Amino acid sequence: MEPVKALPEFTKYTLLSILGMLAMSCYILADTFFVSQSLGTSGLAALNLAIPAYNFIHGTGLMLGMGGATRFSVCKSQGKDKEANMVFTNTCYLSVVFSVLFFLVGLLLSENLASLLGADAAVFEMTNTYLKVLLLFSPAFIFNDVLLCFVRNDGNPQLSMAATVCGSFSNIILDYVFMFPLKMGIFGAVLATGLAPVIGILIMTPHWLKRNKGFHLVETAPKLKPIQITFSLGFPSLLAQISSGIVMIVFNAIILGLIGNTGVAAYGVIANISLVIVSIYTGIAQGVQPLLSREYGRANTKSLRTFLNYGMLVTVVLSVVLYLITLLFADPIAMVFNSERNPELQRIAVAGLKLYFTSNLFVGYNILISTYFTSVEKALPAHVVSLLRGLVLIIPMAFLLSSLSGMTGVWLTYPATELIVSAVAVCFYLRLQKKAAG
Repeated sequence: MEPVKALPEFTKYTLLSILGMLAMSCYILADTFFVSQSLGTSGLAALNLAIPAYNFIHGTGLMLGMGGATRFSVCKSQGKDKEANMVFTNTCYLSVVFSVLFFLVGLLLSENLASLLGADAAVFEMTNTYLKVLLLFSPAFIFNDVLLCFVRNDGNPQLSMAATVCGSFSNIILDYVFMFPLKMGIFGAVLATGLAPVIGILIMTPHWLKRNKGFHLVETAPKLKPIQITFSLGFPSLLAQISSGIVMIVFNAIILGLIGNTGVAAYGVIANISLVIVSIYTGIAQGVQPLLSREYGRANTKSLRTFLNYGMLVTVVLSVVLYLITLLFADPIAMVFNSERNPELQRIAVAGLKLYFTSNLFVGYNILISTYFTSVEKALPAHVVSLLRGLVLIIPMAFLLSSLSGMTGVWLTYPATELIVSAVAVCFYLRLQKKAAG
């Protein structure tokens, strides 16, 4: 495929994927905005303590969706339609199992979880309410993630994007209706969020029910090999989200010890802006993934490298633009979420925005290269990159830098970790290229 022909296809897939992921990030961002306006600093702190549960649910959905859909793309490109349908069916089996587990946690253990996440008396009830309802809606979140990945990889990125955008738009509208005219408080916020993936699933249903489409449920018992492949290829996506949740828990605990609930609320602002920025990079990676997997399945090395280079170029340009926005507009961005005009929250958030997002370029590179490794079925380097950036480095760095420099150290933990991981990822990539050439 010539670069001039590859560019329109790359643009179509990545642009639609970015729009879809941006819309998905608005699930929590909309909650953050309306909760901050309706419930103030305490509501913002409660929401930030509960958000890690969303990371775990969303991470599971992405693991199953990305892992299954990646293998699905490779099978389809090789003409193995029967195996492709078995991959989809086994992915659905796994989705049911994880949905039941999360649902039971929400039903039986939400109060224990709220305490474990650090909710004190001032924010416990709000945190518990958000957690319980969010977990009860976990089946919708998981199946929505799975279908989004399969529909996009089945050559219909437009529908995948439309489902996400419509779900997110409904979340914003319902957030306002439930929290202000109906005065349902934080329950209204999480109810709106839970209904959004239900709407997305309904929009995508016609695609996968049509017999002429590329994936269907087939009669088969759960198969160990497809399940293993799904876990292996999807694990980096799971780890990225789970580690994000774990990092939020660790950061919340450190910040509570340093400056209390106001600091946690300020971190909530930064964490939610980060969610939007990471969603852009994830959109680039998920958009180019079907193209990378297809060209890998066809053994077309030249086109594979062309698509990867396009992804890298877009990542670099957007990283610069996004950092300039957060640097120049840190004060008004923080003020959007500071309905009480709390000067301490404003000061902490502004300082954090300017330091935390120096990480942009490295984060974008790490997300894209990890997806590349997954797309060409090189699970080990993808796992190593994800583990390093998600758990192995960032948590000890958080404790070390916060003990040395307080809140400044907290904000610098993320960029320092991503920089180190980028260096490791470059080494992996160069080694793979050398091996392929030799």
